[in-house]
Amino acid sequence: MIISYFPKYVAVLALFVLSVSALDTFIAAVYEHAVILPNRTETPVSKEETLLLMSKNIDVLEKAIKLAARKGAHIIVTPEDGIYGWVFTRETIYPYLEDIPDPEVNWIPCRDPQRFGHTPVQERLSCLAKNNSIYVVANIGDKKPCSASDPQCPPDGRYQYNTDVVFDSEGRLVARYHKYNLFAPEIQFDFPKNSEFVTFDTPFGKFGIFTCFDIFSHEPAVVVVEEFQVDSVVYPTAWYNTLPLLSAVPFHSAWARAMGVNLLAANTHNTSMHMTGSGIYAPDAVKVYHYDMETESGQLMLSELKSWPRRETISPAAVDWSAYARAVKPFSSEQLNFPGMIYFDEFTFTELKRNAGNYTVCQKDLCCHLTYRMSEKRTDEVYALGAFDGLHTVEGQYYLQICTLLKCQTTELRTCGEPVGSAFTKFEEFSLSGTFGTSYVFPQILLSGSQLASETHYKVSRDGRLQSRGQTPLPVLVLALYGRVFERDPPRLGQGPGRRQ
Repeated sequence: MIISYFPKYVAVLALFVLSVSALDTFIAAVYEHAVILPNRTETPVSKEETLLLMSKNIDVLEKAIKLAARKGAHIIVTPEDGIYGWVFTRETIYPYLEDIPDPEVNWIPCRDPQRFGHTPVQERLSCLAKNNSIYVVANIGDKKPCSASDPQCPPDGRYQYNTDVVFDSEGRLVARYHKYNLFAPEIQFDFPKNSEFVTFDTPFGKFGIFTCFDIFSHEPAVVVVEEFQVDSVVYPTAWYNTLPLLSAVPFHSAWARAMGVNLLAANTHNTSMHMTGSGIYAPDAVKVYHYDMETESGQLMLSELKSWPRRETISPAAVDWSAYARAVKPFSSEQLNFPGMIYFDEFTFTELKRNAGNYTVCQKDLCCHLTYRMSEKRTDEVYALGAFDGLHTVEGQYYLQICTLLKCQTTELRTCGEPVGSAFTKFEEFSLSGTFGTSYVFPQILLSGSQLASETHYKVSRDGRLQSRGQTPLPVLVLALYGRVFERDPPRLGQGPGRRQ
């Protein structure tokens, strides 16, 4: 539904009523931005040079924002690092930072740009929101001075935060979120002392906000949904796809479905770093997504969403993710298991040797069961069933339980778990389950060409099975039940001995 705006002669009171009245649906927009990167980040540059670069990126975002507004969008999300890029030191990021105040100050930078010092980026974002009557979500950097009396104050006397900001349709700063779970290479930023649970209310629902690596976390990601009862989440990210299990679109869409909220995910676009994959996801459907490793251009997506999805749909019964798997005996097999690596984690695999069958593979407390039937067993493609139950320790620490069926990169078993983009083997039936020790399991199905399977082709049963449905054989790259065991995580995902710089 595209909202029709009142003509200019309508009374101001009517405009006010329109702005505060609740909308049953709204138009969401996300923009996947091909960021214009600085020429160098190893040495500091002048403030003038940083403003020139940021202006170039905002020029691109401005076109997307104006187009989204013309198409009736109520809110647009832009990516993490979308205004200045990445790979900085503390010193080289500093000229890009602004002082971002607490939204409680009730500030419209477009009207009062000097109230909190020199804030040209916030002023421009505020004016884009105000002049186009649209909520604008962007990611910039915040700086906050600290004193020697603060034992955590960095030696340079300031905190620097990876920060999301939200400006409402009047240009008012209504939300500020400091990223809590920094990814390992983000050495230019500080970890906030405490996790922030940031929400903001709109005429089209209650929103939460967090950034990129935060989506793996209990705090703030799960807490802001379950305890603060948001309807939608805005999610700037700079996500590089690590196939087969951590591609942006399948993981983000699975998260939205499992958590029962709308997710507006805006990724950066940089094919050399495997960055692509943005989308608008509802709890019951993938509304629109973009995955493009062929071109270097940005992409605007829009879709209509329910403002209060929890109210609009009957909540499905909770899935007991281990019910079926614990009730069946492990399928016997005489063949030997073999190890394989996926994103630095050692899985236990078993090969699928027939065109149909039942297999079980176990690691520690997790046993994964698979029943399947292929249209034919090709000799040039190998599939394996894998299990992982352990603490991931590279580029962050977090505890995983994963069951996955995947195509191996070649017919050599040692390549099982390596990235692969196409598949010709088609599965007519499948059922994947596991003895999970968590209720936070995110089911994924990725098809040949890194395309999502339609919701009409699969279902999740209440007893924890990811099952095929319908008569269409599917060229499966990956089936996965990706479980997160939050109670076995370290205090903060981004900190740990396995961090790589």
